[in-house]
Amino acid sequence: MSALAWQATWRRCVTAARRVIGVPDYDAYIAHLRIHHPEKPLPTRAEFFTERQRVRYAGSAGRCC
Repeated sequence: MSALAWQATWRRCVTAARRVIGVPDYDAYIAHLRIHHPEKPLPTRAEFFTERQRVRYAGSAGRCC
């Protein structure tokens, strides 16, 4: 298996593990914002995780679409 194939497999495993434990995916969120909400400013990674933690523990869904 090539180095690129290992890297892609590793990324998929990390993404799956994050979903299992409930850690949101920053890159997917940024892609979503660029496609569906281009007028909104892009948050930094720290701002994103702070907001996701606030929404998670506030008990709201926090979904826009």
